[in-house]
Amino acid sequence: MQEYYLAKWLSGELSEEELREFENSQAYASYKKLKDASSSLMAPEFNPDVALQRLKEEHINDVPKVITLNPFRKFLRIAAVIAVLLAGSYFYVNTLNEKIGTAYAEHSEVMLPDNSKIFLNADSQISFDKKNWDNKRNVDLKGEAFFKVAKGKKFTVSTDFGTVAVLGTQFNVENRKGFFEVTCYEGLVSVNYNNKESKLPAGTSFLVINGEIVDNGMPNGSIPSWMNNESSFESIPLKYVFAELERQFNIKVSSKNIDTNLLFTGSFNNTDLNMALKSISTPSKTNFNVEGDNVLFYAGNTPK
Repeated sequence: MQEYYLAKWLSGELSEEELREFENSQAYASYKKLKDASSSLMAPEFNPDVALQRLKEEHINDVPKVITLNPFRKFLRIAAVIAVLLAGSYFYVNTLNEKIGTAYAEHSEVMLPDNSKIFLNADSQISFDKKNWDNKRNVDLKGEAFFKVAKGKKFTVSTDFGTVAVLGTQFNVENRKGFFEVTCYEGLVSVNYNNKESKLPAGTSFLVINGEIVDNGMPNGSIPSWMNNESSFESIPLKYVFAELERQFNIKVSSKNIDTNLLFTGSFNNTDLNMALKSISTPSKTNFNVEGDNVLFYAGNTPK
């Protein structure tokens, strides 16, 4: 039934009652988006009469005619329109944004059209509108990245938690499940969280854990520690430390009889797994066991 309505809708042959019923269907919104997105696309010239004539000359004249071709001609017109809509809309939607990401245990550097730089931490992704960059400098971020923004128009970073806005500065944004942190290293950063704006001068951070704003200390150095192959934490729940360990070494971390909400302060090296495990287990007073790509942290009196 949807295909019947779609065909008549594309050819403008729906009655008012049929049009109302089609517009109330779940599929209508998707079809409407495809049609609107493709309104500016130029379809290739297609003449069904010429195509049919050529088909007749090459093949059909040698075969007994048993059906009329007029209904098939109308079907060809509709099929051609649908094919152009789908192919054109897919191309339009998928070329709108430039997407770049990193896997576990991988870092990457990205140069933006205005020569701003983005350094991606492990398991992170950015996307931006390359064609419209001069009018809107906006980056969508999932994961963690350090930004060196060239001076110019307003530059924004959109995350699941809120928006970070600057004109030209250096800052780090971490946007993970249950964890949101913005650290300013140079200039001034504006953070919009829950419709409230916070101004961050150089040397300050804004941290949210599980929906609660948390006071944290001043950052050390002029760049985030992960860019020097070290992951640092100050009063951060142990579960986020384990999650970062997984990302940096592409391993699976589990725990047994450990309260992963206990706060951890310390750091670990991102290039030496054994050293990293000791750097976590010693201050947290836990033990660990390694089997292949699996690491188990457990309390001292817990059987392995």
